[in-house]
Order: sequence, then C-alpha cells, then structure tokens
Amino acid sequence: MKTAVLLISHGSRVAEANESLNKIADMVQEMSSAEFVEVAFRERQQPDIQAGIDACVARGAQRILLYPYFLFAGAHVLRDLPDEMARAGQRHRGLEMVLGKPLGVDRRLAEVVCTRIGETLADSGWELKE
Repeated sequence: MKTAVLLISHGSRVAEANESLNKIADMVQEMSSAEFVEVAFRERQQPDIQAGIDACVARGAQRILLYPYFLFAGAHVLRDLPDEMARAGQRHRGLEMVLGKPLGVDRRLAEVVCTRIGETLADSGWELKE
C-alpha cells in the first residue's frame, strides 16, 4: 500500500516562512522511509490541506499520514485537522488517513532552542553568566 506523509503548517504571509516547510519536507523525505512527502498549509497559502490530500492521492497514495508541524495540540490540531480529514474522506472513499502528534514537549526541541540561544548570544556579544 502506497503511503504518503503530508506535512501541514499554519501558513504565513512571509514567503520565507512557508518555504521552510518545503525544506523540512525534503529532509523528512531523505531521513524517513516515506514513499513521498507533500506539504500543505492550514491558512493563507497554497496548497491548502484539501489540495495537499488530493496531490497525495494523485501520486497514488492509498494511505496518508497527516503530520501537523505545530508545536502543540491546539484548536487546529484537535478540531480543524480532523474536520479536514472528514471532508477529504467524502471525496476519496477508501483512503486511509491518520493524524500525527504535534511536536509537543521533547528534550530534543529544548536542545535546538539552547543551540539557537547560544548562536544569538554569540552574534550579540552577550554572555548569560558574567
């Protein structure tokens, strides 16, 4: 069964922010066993979630893991994304979809934050302990 990953982000008016999702998708494609990875945006940008699901189906996906590239399980993850899945299910009978867990609380994320803090401190010439 052909399985796709659909990375979903909120969407931004800032093009560079949206392009970041494409870069993450490329990394996920390289690092995972996913047959293919597509991207979609909840708001403000295209492709929207329905178009993202349609693109996966057009590429032959019979199963789609919708991965919310969000920090926490807020309204979009808990309410909006399940509604989007139900809408797509009406169009694509027999398509299996599952919603992944958002990034959440994870020590690895704290490590990334600490790295970024260190970079910012170095760039500014500041030190946390003087």
